[in-house]
Amino acid sequence: MADPSSYRPKPGQIPDSPGVYRFRDERRRVIYVGKAKSLRQRLASYFQDLSGLHPRTRTMVTTAASVEWTVVSTEVEALQLEYSWIKEYDPRFNVKYRDDKSYPYLAVTMNEQFPRVQVMRGQKKKGVRYFGPYGHAWAIRDTVDLLLRVFPVRTCSTGVFKNAERSGRPCLLGYIGKCSAPCVGRVSAEEHRELAEEFSDFMTGRTGTYIRRLERQMTDAAEDMEYERAARLRDDIGALKKAMEKSAVVLADATDADLIALAEDELEAAVQIFHVRGGRVRGQRGWVTDKVEAVTTAGLVEHALQQLYGEETGDSVPKEVLVPALPDPVEPVQEWLTERRGSNVSLRIPQRGDKKALMETVQRNALQALGLHKTKRASDLTTRSRALEEISEALGLDSVPLRIECYDISHLQGDDVVASMVVFEDGLQRKSEYRRFQIKGFEGQDDVRSMHEVITRRFKRYLGEKEKTGEWADGETGFTEEDGRPKRFAYPPQLVVVDGGKPQVAAAQRALDELGIDDIVVCGLAKRLEEVWLPGDDDPVVLPRTSEGLYLLQRVRDEAHRFAITYQRAKRARRFRASPLDDVPGLGETRKQALIKHFGSVKRLRSATIDQICEVPGIGRKTAESIAVAFAQAAPVAPAVNTATGEIIEDEDHEDHEAREENVDRMEDAAPEATAGAVGEPVSAGASDERRGQER
Repeated sequence: MADPSSYRPKPGQIPDSPGVYRFRDERRRVIYVGKAKSLRQRLASYFQDLSGLHPRTRTMVTTAASVEWTVVSTEVEALQLEYSWIKEYDPRFNVKYRDDKSYPYLAVTMNEQFPRVQVMRGQKKKGVRYFGPYGHAWAIRDTVDLLLRVFPVRTCSTGVFKNAERSGRPCLLGYIGKCSAPCVGRVSAEEHRELAEEFSDFMTGRTGTYIRRLERQMTDAAEDMEYERAARLRDDIGALKKAMEKSAVVLADATDADLIALAEDELEAAVQIFHVRGGRVRGQRGWVTDKVEAVTTAGLVEHALQQLYGEETGDSVPKEVLVPALPDPVEPVQEWLTERRGSNVSLRIPQRGDKKALMETVQRNALQALGLHKTKRASDLTTRSRALEEISEALGLDSVPLRIECYDISHLQGDDVVASMVVFEDGLQRKSEYRRFQIKGFEGQDDVRSMHEVITRRFKRYLGEKEKTGEWADGETGFTEEDGRPKRFAYPPQLVVVDGGKPQVAAAQRALDELGIDDIVVCGLAKRLEEVWLPGDDDPVVLPRTSEGLYLLQRVRDEAHRFAITYQRAKRARRFRASPLDDVPGLGETRKQALIKHFGSVKRLRSATIDQICEVPGIGRKTAESIAVAFAQAAPVAPAVNTATGEIIEDEDHEDHEAREENVDRMEDAAPEATAGAVGEPVSAGASDERRGQER
């Protein structure tokens, strides 16, 4: 535990101006980012008697080893810089709201020649109009299905669209009137874009115009005795009204607003957001966070606003943002929101009427979300803590292993030997730290030598980073770049787990000993009886089958195996798809496909003469000679054998057989969990043995 007085800036060093500050730990990692109207006053508050600090603030300042700051000209700039640094460094002591799921949006791809309506998740794309977010994807599809009667916009994928263009026949939606079929020229690109614009206008809340227009058209059709057309228009009006009923009016003045409510206790806070567009609730989302810093309700609101609008511009930022408490001071935040939108944004607390009533509804949702989260989280936190404590006690560690690395070797009968490294921190996956290795020191199947090579290579990199930062020379402990981002292989684990028994554990320990590393514990999890092996012990450590510690080790081991298998299969698939044509200079994919299409198979191409190869469009004599030489130098293909019957497969059958095998490999690569075990679910000893016997 560091003493804050050891890195406290000298009097007069800190400027009395707006700015952003960063606390770093002894490894130079950024652990906290904050902003202040006056850096001098704010930083001075951290360097007082520890007994007077909030417990979380006390933990932060005793974890930190240095503090630095950047001066800016305005508080708005400080707000923007604070958001950027929190996003870049992901400091452990900052409040970070995280979505409990990836919310779906209804998207209209106005950046395409023929805009498409579809469900989208994840990062927003330029030129695409988004509506939502929605709680469930099926809710979007129900709404779209109703609206396609009136606005028959394209919903098909690019592949389906191009196939329809080539064949001249639209898809089913085109036949039943729920697509205007621009693929076959029923409408022009301009007419289809106008439909997409009308669809977007309706979704933004401008519904009355279209309802009234359709009603006039229905009346005119009835007066002209066009009863079939009038009936269709009547059904269209019913579809629009049914779609509108799915989002009831909550604000009579057709307001565009976001309402944010909070529910919190001493340890956690939940935020709920209702997105109201045109007076109707168009979307809802919710986040939960740990209160790792001492923060007020106003501070939580400010963090939520940064999270919500940090990447948004234009109409994505509404005219009104209603909150339960205003940030202090409120002016910089309101000015920042106005800059993001490009016009004035009102940030206020609702006091009366419909908006206050709706805010109470959002508040009830936040309370319910916090209660549900605590029900789940209590079990999760307790389980993870108990698992780490059980591992620490079973292995005789001085403290719980907050960072665990697991290694696994994978190959297929000695070919394509690879290894994986997965990382769990605080009992949770840290996928950004995953690494994979190709075995380079030797060829063939030897799991023990492979494990020794991988551990050696990983920790040589660690020692190299350690030496580069000057830790050995002057006692500094820097494990990150100057900007605070982690270097690869820079952080050492407290526990290394290897997939295997006594030989693999001995190899890993020998690698660490050769490198002079003596502060990392090694253990192995054997697959047969799930016993834990320690270096030099004749007997394994047997954890109870119901042990949470054993369950965590199984999760780590199975994740390492899944990651290794996925890499090994991809590597094998690339090797199987290799061809002598790959070595012909200047021969690209288009001309390769033209060759195969012309001759029908690789076998016929292999037996073709140079003159016959020259008949392929785009293939000159020099290229044809290179192709012939490549096939002549290639190793002869061994006859294929049907392993079930022992029969030799003829060449044509063999090519079909290889094609089927390649399809199987692609299916397995597309869903590796189907054969490697689901992440987070321990594979039983019998199933694991059977699987690993077939494919290590």
